Amino acid sequence: MSTGSAAPGVPRSEAEQARLDAALVDLFEHRITFNQVLGLKIASVAPGDVRAQFDMKPELVGHYSYGRLHGGVISAVLDAMGGLALMVGIAERFPHDNMLQVMQRFSKMGTIDLRVDFLRQGLGRHFIASAEVSRLGGRIGSTQMRLLNDEGRLIATGAAAYVVA
Repeated sequence: MSTGSAAPGVPRSEAEQARLDAALVDLFEHRITFNQVLGLKIASVAPGDVRAQFDMKPELVGHYSYGRLHGGVISAVLDAMGGLALMVGIAERFPHDNMLQVMQRFSKMGTIDLRVDFLRQGLGRHFIASAEVSRLGGRIGSTQMRLLNDEGRLIATGAAAYVVA
C-alpha cells in the first residue's frame, strides 16, 4: 500500500477527504479509548467548526451531592478537543497528503500546556465542546476551547499548546 502524496499541486479529492474525516472520527471515538470513557461523539470535523458532545453519566460526576461534572472530565474534554482541532488544522495545512500521511503526522502530537477556566458548575444533561486553532506553527500549535451545557451556558474555557512535529 502506497503512502505517497497525490500528484504535486493536486489537493486531496472529496473521496480522500471523506476517508480522512472518517479516520479522524474513528481515531477520536474508538481508538483513543479514554474518549470512550468520556462518551465523546464527534459532531463536526470541518475546518473552523470542530465540535463534539457527550452525555452526563454517573461515571463523570465529581460532586456526589450536586451531580456535577468532575473538573478532570472538563479538562480532559477540552484537551481532547484542542488536539482534534489541531488534527483538522494539520490536515488543512497539508492538502496534498492522503489520509494515511495525515494520520501519521498525528503520532507526533502531544499536549505541552493546558489552562482551564472553570466558569460555572458542570450541570446539564449533555455538553457540547468546541475548539479552534489560534496558531499552527511548524513545531507548536495553540488552541482555544469552550464547553457549553445543554442550555447553552458556558461552563468552561481552555487554552492549550501542543507539540505538532
